[in-house]
Amino acid sequence: MNKYSIIAAIDSKVGSTKCGIWTIGVTDDPDTRKNQHANEGNNVTYWSEWKTDTEKEGREIEKHFLDKGMKGGPGGPGNASYVYVF
Repeated sequence: MNKYSIIAAIDSKVGSTKCGIWTIGVTDDPDTRKNQHANEGNNVTYWSEWKTDTEKEGREIEKHFLDKGMKGGPGGPGNASYVYVF
């Protein structure tokens, strides 16, 4: 999916809820990252992920939502080929 399609999908998922209750991140291995979050005690029931066209787009999407108040942090190792929210 392209950057704008993923942003629209995340906006749709979040809906009218406050961005601050959601976490966003990027990863090259969404299954492992989801398990890591769950093992840290995070509720990943509402987990969704999207494959990005490029790592640059993944990091731009992440920054877009961090700027809107989602939890998470920029950066991280590896290729940011997936964007996830929960």
